[in-house]
Amino acid sequence: MSRIGNNPVAIPEGVTVDINDNTLTVKGKLGELTQTFDTIDIKVEEGNVYVTRSSDSKENKSKHGLYRSLVYNMIEGVSKGWTLSLELVGVGYRASNQGQKLDLALGFSHNIVMDIAPEVKIETISDKGKNPIIKLTSFDKQLVGQVAAKIRGFRKPEPYKGKGIKFVGEELRRKAGKSA
Repeated sequence: MSRIGNNPVAIPEGVTVDINDNTLTVKGKLGELTQTFDTIDIKVEEGNVYVTRSSDSKENKSKHGLYRSLVYNMIEGVSKGWTLSLELVGVGYRASNQGQKLDLALGFSHNIVMDIAPEVKIETISDKGKNPIIKLTSFDKQLVGQVAAKIRGFRKPEPYKGKGIKFVGEELRRKAGKSA
C-alpha cells in the first residue's frame, strides 16, 4: 500500500484545480501547470486532492505515489514556487547574467553562454571572497531541476579538490590524493 499516495493534498487559497478527461490543470498566482494521467483516479473534494488507484496491479501501484507527488509539486509550485541554488567552486570560476542569458567562465578556453527558459528566473550573486552562486526560481519543479542539472553538467565537482559546480549544501565524497 502506497503511504505517500494515500495522503490527500491540501489546496491553499488562490489555487484552482480542474480535471478534464485525463488532464489535471493547476492555476495559481505564479503560473499554470498541466499534467496528463492514466490508470489513476484523481478527485477534488472539500479543498483536498485525492489520488486513488482502480486496481492493485503492479503498474497502478507504482504510479499511485508518483502522481500524488506530481500533484503536490504542481500545487506547491504555483502557490510558493521552487528555488535551487548552485555554487561555483574553483579559482577563476565566474557567473553573470544579462536577462535570460547565463555567462559561465569555468576554466575552458571560452565562456559558456546559455539561454535559460523564460519560465525560470535567474540571479547570479558574486561577493568578494566567496564562491559565485547561481539562483534559479520557477513554479515548475521539473524545469528548475532540468536547468540546474544542465548547468551542473558543464563542470561536475571532482572528488579530490572539490572544484566544479555543486548544489548549495551538497555533501561531496572526497578522496585522498596520492600517498607518497
